[in-house]
Amino acid sequence: MITSDFDEQLTQWRHHLHRNPETGFNESRTSDYIATILGAMGLEVHRGIGGTGLVASLKLGDGKSSIGLRADMDALAITEAADDRPYKSLSPGCMHACGHDGHMAMVLGAARLLLERRNFNGVVRFIFQPAEEHGKGAIAMMKDGLFERFPVDEIYGVHNMPGMPAGHIATRSGPVMASEDNFVIRITGRGGHAARPHMAVDLLLVGAQIVVALQTVVARSVDPAESAVVSCTEFITDGIRNVLPSHVTIQGDTRSYSPEIQVLLERRIRGICKGVCDAHGAVCEVEYTHEFAPTVNSPNCVEVALKAACAVVGAEKVKSQVAPMMISEDFGAFLKVVPGAFVFLGNGDNGSVGDVPLHNAGYDFNDSVLSIGARYFAEIARVRLPQNAC
Repeated sequence: MITSDFDEQLTQWRHHLHRNPETGFNESRTSDYIATILGAMGLEVHRGIGGTGLVASLKLGDGKSSIGLRADMDALAITEAADDRPYKSLSPGCMHACGHDGHMAMVLGAARLLLERRNFNGVVRFIFQPAEEHGKGAIAMMKDGLFERFPVDEIYGVHNMPGMPAGHIATRSGPVMASEDNFVIRITGRGGHAARPHMAVDLLLVGAQIVVALQTVVARSVDPAESAVVSCTEFITDGIRNVLPSHVTIQGDTRSYSPEIQVLLERRIRGICKGVCDAHGAVCEVEYTHEFAPTVNSPNCVEVALKAACAVVGAEKVKSQVAPMMISEDFGAFLKVVPGAFVFLGNGDNGSVGDVPLHNAGYDFNDSVLSIGARYFAEIARVRLPQNAC
């Protein structure tokens, strides 16, 4: 039975975390707070995994299977625009604008429920991950031996989603979120006087042609049945009003759902940049980095997630074929190593509470869905680690 005390506890945890945000790999106070709560529950906490990450384990019965329930810990370097919010961030220039405060509170709530109910047979790992926004925290934890020290057969995660009705849950098998790759194109050439362009190489023209040409990559190189995005987001030069630049830098990112498309995008970007620069007598250097792996859900784990979601909110509020999203999540790095499932939890829609977009200075996690998230995580353990299992 869920009590008002439970809801109040979740809200208290969430508001404390919201007041005290910390960016990626700086979550020392956050880690202290989480460890204190888990320790007070009687769980043994292992800290310093991947920097500020931590893991607590709960074993019941003689079951050999184990699952991981993951929450991300970091905030964003954004100044919160919510002066009337009583739990507004106390850290200037930093806020929980993506709801990781709520994610942490939900996993803490799941730990409390599982300790009270004791209705599973096996091992549950409560995994608190740093630096999700950087796309570096999952890899850092795994490099520190996360799954060797704390083995899991599967791992499960949740992200709140503004624009989705509060308390609804949605997911899908296969790709559910995209990879993110970043590119930096550095173009150099002979600058000169704006009045005598024939004596220079007009790098603004070169850069502009590259930006336009890159928009043909998805339209003409990617199979129409596949999805991808190429976005140029910055165009920087050392020119001034009457000086043609000697250096131009173009930055941006790409999104896709498969390693094959990632390879294609990189190859085409490099080829276009070289071809345009060669045609104009300029020189270019392309830096292309893989920041986030695509998040690809395992079908068997999605079945578990859907069963748990239906038990908590009812089948009418569960969507099993949500459209893939071009946003990225560090959870994808875990799914390259172990099976798992990631779901979206509705935060609010149509101007209701929780409808402010992620990464917005006015965003806030909807406290009314905290209990739903905590119960969903706890139900995953009951479904996946049944007490009558051999």
